[in-house]
This record gives sequence, structure tokens and C-alpha cells, in this order.
Amino acid sequence: MSDFEFLPHDLVPDDAREAISDSVLYEKRPALRPDGSVAEGLFNAWISLNNPAQFNSYTTDMVKAVILAFRAASNSRDVNAVVFTAVGDKAFCTGGNTKEYAEYYAGRPHEYRQYMRLFNDMVSAILGCDKPVVCRVNGMRIGGGQEIGMACDFSVAHDMARLGQAGPKHGSAAIGGSTDFLPVMIGCEQAMISGVLCEPFSAHKAMRLGILTDIVPALKVDGKFIANPLVETQQMTDEYGRMIHGEFKTGQAAADAKAVLKTGEMDLSLLDQKVEELCTKLLMTFPDCTTKSVEELRKPKLNAWNMNKENSRAWLSLNMMTEANMGFRAFNEGNREVGREVDFVALRQELANGTKWGTDFINSMMPGADK
Repeated sequence: MSDFEFLPHDLVPDDAREAISDSVLYEKRPALRPDGSVAEGLFNAWISLNNPAQFNSYTTDMVKAVILAFRAASNSRDVNAVVFTAVGDKAFCTGGNTKEYAEYYAGRPHEYRQYMRLFNDMVSAILGCDKPVVCRVNGMRIGGGQEIGMACDFSVAHDMARLGQAGPKHGSAAIGGSTDFLPVMIGCEQAMISGVLCEPFSAHKAMRLGILTDIVPALKVDGKFIANPLVETQQMTDEYGRMIHGEFKTGQAAADAKAVLKTGEMDLSLLDQKVEELCTKLLMTFPDCTTKSVEELRKPKLNAWNMNKENSRAWLSLNMMTEANMGFRAFNEGNREVGREVDFVALRQELANGTKWGTDFINSMMPGADK
């Protein structure tokens, strides 16, 4: 062994990074050879969002911790690949923490502009990591969660996961990466459907569209893994000849599927196995050649991101005075009984009649408010 002493290139020491947030876990797990044995001295860095009670939505502190974690993983000489994931089996990430958005950032555009600098740096930290990044999609990947997930190089999901955007339904736009990445990854028309209509789609459909590397079952019924019963998993077409493989079932078929769900249990062992297999494949390559290949293949996403991120940051900040103020508050203050969205028709009618934005107008649009 060499007694060469390395210079540190991390922004902060390990203990300082870990002290920023206990809601982002950083762990180095042994890298495995193809035969399953441990490759001594080599690791995969696992960065895990740890806010399952709020579907692993990221707070400001969590964003800072993710940036430092990716910087540390990128600089670690003994790290083969980075696995970006989250705690639990319900959600990888549903985006920014709407409680924090509604209670702190709503109506404070300058504060949100500073927050968006951190968010931009988080996305850039993923896109600039010197190691290949695997997104382990352990559940919902929605909104900003979809954006940081698509910034990764590979994505492996369990097939109960749902993916998609939430922006125009909740007072924002998918300009934290999705409007940059989606046209490159799935084409302009499908990107328009996802970014504007905000209808979540299945992992099976995501696989078909080309934004997942692989999917595995996670639901066990009577001790056996089965495919997501809520989704059409056969190559089928509807009465118009359109492919419905990967689409969610409706009507009685959906009701029957939900009954099946109640009899099963979640098991992410196949997801972990598939992620480890992918990391092992990356291990069995020349490291510098892999890094260069990853850097070049990221360029379509990276170029679009760098071209738009500052304009997006400015717009998102100003939007916190109007629709984001209203949308995030509605989601935070609403509930199952009254809903978590505003009355979009009433909103459009008021704006068409020249109603000014202000506190009274925003309050009048909250779910359950008297119109």
C-alpha cells in the first residue's frame, strides 16, 4: 500500500456535512464483483432522502445536504457509482416540501430566489458528478422528484411507482429540469403531455417511454412477486388501436386490482438486487473511460439545463407572489374532504374580469373557502 497523502477536495469535512441535515443519509456500501463477492476497498455511495412522512419531499436543509453529499461522492477515490434513493417504499421524492413552500416562501420572492439557487446547484451537482449516478426509484417520483431523478444517468424502479409532473396543477411550472430533460428523453409531444397535463403515469409506461433503465416487481401476494395489478402489463390496444400497455386500469378492473393490493405486501429486495447488478456492471469498466462517456452522454440534458436554469429561477421567484403563492397554500391548507387544488374555473373567471392579485383574492381561492 502507498503511504501517499491525498489532499482533501471536499467543501466541508464529513462531520460538518452530516450535521447539516439528518434527513439526507450518506453511506458507502461495499462494491460487489459479478460473482457477488466484495471488491475490497471499493464502494458505492448511497445518498438517501429521509423524510418519508412527507413523501421524501426536500426541505431547504435537505437540498444543501444533497449538494454536499454528491460533492463528497464525486470526490471519493474509492467510490465506483452513486445510488440516489430514499427511505421507505412509498416515494422516492415528490419535490419541494410544500409545507415549507406555503408557510415560508409563498409571497417572499427574494427568499425563494435564494432557495432556487440551492435547487439549481443540487441539479447541477447530480449532472456534474464524476461518478455515474443511479436513481433507485423506491416509490413516487413526482414534480421536483422527477426532475432530480431524470438528472441521474440511470433509473431503476419498482413497478408500483408513479412518475410525472405536478406544476400547473399546483401553481408552478416544471422548469426545474423537466422542461429541459423531457423533450430530450421522450420527445416533444410526450413531454408536453407530462409537463402540462400533470397526469402521473406508471413505471411500466415510463419504461416504454425510455426514462427508466429497468423495472422490477415489488408487490408480493401469497409469497410470490406479481406485476402491479393497477396497470395493464400486456401489449394491448384500445378500440382506437392505441397501445395501452402501461396505462392504469379503470372501472371494475381498477376496483378488482385494488382488492388484490390489500392482500399483498411490499418487498424491495428485487429492486436492491437490480441496482447492485447495475453498479457491478459499472465496476467492470475502465473508470476514466466511463466518466468521459457519462459526461458526453449527459450533454443534451446539461446543455438544455445550463441554457435555461437562470431564467427559470427568476420566473419561479416572481411566481411566488401569484400562482405559486395560491397553489402551494391550497395544497398545504387543503385536505381530502375539500381537496388540495383551487377552483381553476373560478380563478380564470376572476382573472378574466380583472381581479387583482392580493391576499384577499388568494384567500378566496383556498379549498373550502366561500366564493
